[in-house]
Amino acid sequence: MELQIRALHPVFAAEVIGIDLRQPPSAELARSIDAAMSRHGVLVLRDQRIDDDQQMAFAQSLGTIEAAPAVVDAQLHRLAHKQMVDISNLDVDGSILAADDRRRMFNLGNRLWHSDSSFKSTPAKHSMLHARVIPPDNPPTEFADMRAAWDALSPSVQSRLINLVCRHSLIYSRAQLGFEAFTESERHAFEPVRQRLVRRHPGSSRLSLYLSSHIGEVEGMPRPEAMAMIRDLIEHATQRSFVYAHVWKPDDLVIWDNRCTMHRARPFDDQNQRRDMRRITLQDSAPTLEQAI
Repeated sequence: MELQIRALHPVFAAEVIGIDLRQPPSAELARSIDAAMSRHGVLVLRDQRIDDDQQMAFAQSLGTIEAAPAVVDAQLHRLAHKQMVDISNLDVDGSILAADDRRRMFNLGNRLWHSDSSFKSTPAKHSMLHARVIPPDNPPTEFADMRAAWDALSPSVQSRLINLVCRHSLIYSRAQLGFEAFTESERHAFEPVRQRLVRRHPGSSRLSLYLSSHIGEVEGMPRPEAMAMIRDLIEHATQRSFVYAHVWKPDDLVIWDNRCTMHRARPFDDQNQRRDMRRITLQDSAPTLEQAI
């Protein structure tokens, strides 16, 4: 079926109109959504009054859900579905997390530009975040189009980047914020994995940068030089012309393609305002080094 789509940004991101996810989508609708994701990278579905089970059913219609979120203190998971990521500032009893809570410190990493699960050997395909409770400050979530960022690089820079391989880890991204309070089992689980710096997006056949705050090394380069290059590339990829800022409304569902976008949360008064948002992430088909470029 042909979706009703309204562009939200000149180069990517769109709103899908007229879909109700309280019933799982048909196979035809799921294919149409996947095709729209390949074109736009970010899709916004407003007024989706769905519960956890309905969000899970929608995600399952689009692909394979990641088995488990990468979090600290996983035994304190608040939600019924272990595959659902709790993007909130709430404890298991519904109270606001204390300022010094280890989970809050760890989650501050969401404010860095990143691609979900790039720190896993087989990284993420799509993520879908549903807004249940929005804080009064209502900070946006920002998305950056890494295909457009690649296209804007000079041919000489593209040729230098095309075959580079990076190492990604949650330990690298959290170190940027001074967070080092990992247990030995967490350090083992978050050991660096190898990912291409440039990948071909399978749905659109376009080349894309594959950037993330989780990058801590570039193979074959001294680390200071490598990290200076990654910093420059992230600054390039997050120019305003490549960024869509989504201002949330209750019941918004936003889907993004982690293979060709980065995103980051923006801060709010998380010690006095409640936020309850729930994310499901789909697994990609294979490690990036096994995918054709």
